[in-house]
Amino acid sequence: MTTASSDILWLTPAARARLQEELDAITRPGAPTMPTVERRVHELKDLLRRSEVSSKPDDGLVEPGMVVSIRLDGDEEETVFLLAQREIAAVDLDIEVYSPTSPLGTAIIGSYPGEAFSYVSPVGATVRGSVISATPYIPS
Repeated sequence: MTTASSDILWLTPAARARLQEELDAITRPGAPTMPTVERRVHELKDLLRRSEVSSKPDDGLVEPGMVVSIRLDGDEEETVFLLAQREIAAVDLDIEVYSPTSPLGTAIIGSYPGEAFSYVSPVGATVRGSVISATPYIPS
């Protein structure tokens, strides 16, 4: 089965290992088979099937797996975060994780440094800013 690029889930090696360990634990012989556990098994299998663990090229393109620096209009300081699925947030990272499916994430994916972006926040305000940099995440 092929996976559309929009369905690919970028994960750190540690996050993928954690998800695999969870799946192994709840599918071992003798593990409970309640409906909630069965749903989680299907969810984990789907996440792992769609997962990609790879280094991203250092080309400045904003995409999942990149450490992104942005500046919102009116702010003096940059905001720096890893653009990745929230599932990796459970892994001890020394950086904030923002989802590529969030309003900000969808606004900046495909951008390069120097490009402006805007999105409508959940409260209805238009937020504007610019991409400062995008570099590959390197696990420590």
